[in-house]
Amino acid sequence: MNKTADNRLIAVGVLKGAHGVRGDVRVRSFTADPDAVFDFGPLLDEAGKVIVTPKSARPAKDHFIVRPKEQKQKEDWDALRGTLLYVPRASLPEADEDEFYIEDLVGLDVYTGGSERAGRIRAVQDFGAGELLEIDLAGGGSVFVPFTLADVPVVDVAAGRVVLATLEEWLEADGEEDAPSDA
Repeated sequence: MNKTADNRLIAVGVLKGAHGVRGDVRVRSFTADPDAVFDFGPLLDEAGKVIVTPKSARPAKDHFIVRPKEQKQKEDWDALRGTLLYVPRASLPEADEDEFYIEDLVGLDVYTGGSERAGRIRAVQDFGAGELLEIDLAGGGSVFVPFTLADVPVVDVAAGRVVLATLEEWLEADGEEDAPSDA
């Protein structure tokens, strides 16, 4: 993994505000194993500034109640409600051989048919119906492709590439939405 990737910040949770008046805060985890949000060291804001250094945490309904090292008033924690919490990519464990972090897909080259470069992944989006690869096309413009095994049969992070089963289907689908109607 290159140095630039190691310096990236990855969102692992969100601050939900104060819990009570004793300085505890509520944190919702984005990690697959919710407890893992506390395994990576202090939780940072998007600029890399420490927001929460957990001393202890206990589970609640859809979040954790955290006793932070940082001392702030209830109003100060509530003012931070909605703040995304990040960790450096380098602090995350290496993915297993056939696994990868979604964030590692950003910037990979996109190919169709194995050899024809079609573009580069700009982002991985999830608008509620599953993950989509947002691809900046080599010829200009962009397209969304569902991130499924059928649509993206090859993901090779080490080689810096993904292969799409087809791109034409998604270009046509995207064009139909923008096409003027005859009605």
